[in-house]
Amino acid sequence: MPETQKHDDGGFVPLFDGTSLTGWRAVPRVYGTEYPGGPSILELFDSRGLARPVEPEQHPAKWFVEDGVLVGEQDSPGSGYGGYLVSEQAYGDFELVLEMRPDWPADTGVMIRRRPDTWEGFQVLVDHRPSGGIGGFFGNGLASFSAVPFATDVALDADGRPTGLIADNPDTSVEPVTEEKRARLSYAADVGDFLKVWRWDDWNELRIRCIGALPVITTWVNGLKIAELDTATLQSPNYNAEAVLGVLGARGHIALEVHDNDAMFGEARWGKGAQCRWRNLRIKELSSESGEAQE
Repeated sequence: MPETQKHDDGGFVPLFDGTSLTGWRAVPRVYGTEYPGGPSILELFDSRGLARPVEPEQHPAKWFVEDGVLVGEQDSPGSGYGGYLVSEQAYGDFELVLEMRPDWPADTGVMIRRRPDTWEGFQVLVDHRPSGGIGGFFGNGLASFSAVPFATDVALDADGRPTGLIADNPDTSVEPVTEEKRARLSYAADVGDFLKVWRWDDWNELRIRCIGALPVITTWVNGLKIAELDTATLQSPNYNAEAVLGVLGARGHIALEVHDNDAMFGEARWGKGAQCRWRNLRIKELSSESGEAQE
């Protein structure tokens, strides 16, 4: 059965003032190591015959406020360069709620426990693109683990225009969800239940709860529980929980993502002129012992 939960929405404070980028800073999408102490991502590019990004540090994503909405896009549109908007404040245990409205295709997400000046952190996926996962998890610089309950694609009308999300076909998927990826989760929603609550070309609420030094991370979309991950017990190649804690610590920053394009997906990852939009970002800090709001 699909799982929903009533939430106490008292005690939240805004993360976005609706008029400016106060409290945030834009940083380019640059890579570090694949996992703590491991090879650099750029070396992996070389080994696979992939071209390295050219001076990505010179091309951060563009972030701006429009009609009370926080907007992110590639800089410049269609350039293929991505970036992040990172919170100036760091957080330990918390519940974060926001509304999101990504274009199709737009590969975005919310990073938590992110390092301020390097790329490591846990990512909650908002991969609104072919074979994309929404509400699952990825480990940036943390062995690139993928822990996702399902993947989606898009339905097209007779003129080839996208009309809504559908379940991804694993037989034709570029990045299929495997049982191994689902098994990393302690809770995984069914794609059919997700499709019932997702609102196409409209605003959708994402809720993220993060508890513990090596956190248990839980996600909800429009009130439906999507996924839960215990990062202390996660089993994935090259993932070492102790090393991850050593790099991240028990507190980190929140970041919104504009993905770069790559040889695997090209403009199917981020369409030319696509944007991601966010509003009503708010957070409540919690105590790890009880999961309750701090006094």
